[in-house]
Amino acid sequence: MKVLVIGSGGREHALVWALAQDPDVEQVVAAPGNPGIAVLRPAYDGQTIVCRSVDISDHDAVVALAKELGADLVVVGPEAPLVAGLADPLRDAGIAVFGPSRDAAQIEGSKAFAKDVMAAASVPTGRAYVCTTPEQAAEAIDAFGPPYVVKDDGLAAGKGVVVTSDRDEALAHAAECEQVLIEEYLDGPEVSLFAITDGTTVLPMQPAQDFKRLGDNDEGPNTGGMGAYTPLPWAPDDLVAEITEKVLQPTIDELRRRGTPFSGLLYAGLALTSRGVRVIEFNCRFGDPETQALLPLLKTPLAGLLYAAATGKLADHGPLSWQSAASVAVVVAAKKYPSSPRSGDVISGVDQAEAGAVRVFHAGTALDGDELVTSGGRVLAVSATGKDLDEARQRAYAAVGQIRIKGSQHRTDIALKAARGEVTVLSLRPGA
Repeated sequence: MKVLVIGSGGREHALVWALAQDPDVEQVVAAPGNPGIAVLRPAYDGQTIVCRSVDISDHDAVVALAKELGADLVVVGPEAPLVAGLADPLRDAGIAVFGPSRDAAQIEGSKAFAKDVMAAASVPTGRAYVCTTPEQAAEAIDAFGPPYVVKDDGLAAGKGVVVTSDRDEALAHAAECEQVLIEEYLDGPEVSLFAITDGTTVLPMQPAQDFKRLGDNDEGPNTGGMGAYTPLPWAPDDLVAEITEKVLQPTIDELRRRGTPFSGLLYAGLALTSRGVRVIEFNCRFGDPETQALLPLLKTPLAGLLYAAATGKLADHGPLSWQSAASVAVVVAAKKYPSSPRSGDVISGVDQAEAGAVRVFHAGTALDGDELVTSGGRVLAVSATGKDLDEARQRAYAAVGQIRIKGSQHRTDIALKAARGEVTVLSLRPGA
């Protein structure tokens, strides 16, 4: 199999790496890829991993590249090209695509659309008001009271949400958005659950938890994600079954009923509240950085799994298989991230950090001559596995300590409470 992966971030680096572990994969091409992907070594004899330059917003160019390569499968990584409809011309050209159509991708492209789908499918979520004027936003904010949850209705690279007890800050964020959702605050620990689907069958992955705030103890501004871990030792035994039954399958069924079947990766961001599971958001692609934590534990060959989803044959695939281990991913971010991340700082120590159970996935890197430099806010995700979360944490943070970037930032508490057994949640069935 020849696989073309569209994108250039840490998620795509992890996808390329995992696809390279599949013995049925002959070639993986990343377009445009990144410096970390470019130096990946083949996992099997005769396999090649290369990067190709392409403008992912130019749909004709992407289709032409897929045809040139003779790609058996195209995996679209980022949300922006999916929401813009990249999967549609690829499918029209007869190419198997892992990623939803333009219409189905609105589950992430418009939070108002997602709320409408959830209402129709009786999927549990928080109450929300859709606002288009400052007056409407102010009325909704006052109706809910603090803490205020204000979400840009459109794509915002994971940074369109403000959760604050400061009314002025909430109103200011609402004023910056063309259309905004004001939502009730949902208590309880958050969970990310990914589902592979062909539009009918749903295969959930194991749950993960990510960390959105910049600083330790969930302080500071929201980011695209500062780290993640899996599995969740504190989660109820019926967590995945509960979410599949009440969230994932009904959502997929409703989208198919509307004539917009969703084929690809449905990401459910959830809160395990005192009233049961509630959906915070849906995404239409693999999450970043949860993907960098999840894929190193996946035993099921990835290419065959994604191809089955892309070709409508997921019902014949069988359940997913996972290592009995733990994984922790820690994001190393550039100076001044997320407001105005600095670019061009030299990165060193990556080769020393990446050894054994540690992998360093590039997200915001570039080459300046022979030097590796920063080129984005979230620069690297350092992912480590271990027999439990404590061992995985130790390995990940030891590797982070070997990486040098002037002014870089990272959280020191990724998976800390879970490793200490300090996360608890009530049974999900009563009152859900």
